[in-house]
Amino acid sequence: MTYIELSAWFVGAAAVVAIVLSIATRHRPRLAAMSVTIVVLFLLTAVFDTIMIATGLFHYSPDHLLGVHIGLAPLEDFAYPLAGAILLPALWVALRGRRRGRESAAPDDGGAS
Repeated sequence: MTYIELSAWFVGAAAVVAIVLSIATRHRPRLAAMSVTIVVLFLLTAVFDTIMIATGLFHYSPDHLLGVHIGLAPLEDFAYPLAGAILLPALWVALRGRRRGRESAAPDDGGAS
């Protein structure tokens, strides 16, 4: 299996879970916030992966790469921040919406504690 195949499965799974969460809870993360997050994570990935690869902390088998690099970081490395930027906001919004629903459904005890 190549790195791009593994990355595609990872991003695909994150997208499916995010879509299911959005449909099930009827809450969706803000697209603008996700876009800004993706841009920032891609910049950080490009910078820090380049540094880590340049210092020899890790390397990739060239046989399993597409051959496209941003700095020294292979294109496949950007799948993981993309998946995180898709999945985590959807999970956050879903859990927050679920908590709000529970709080609004809880009976008011009139301040008796």
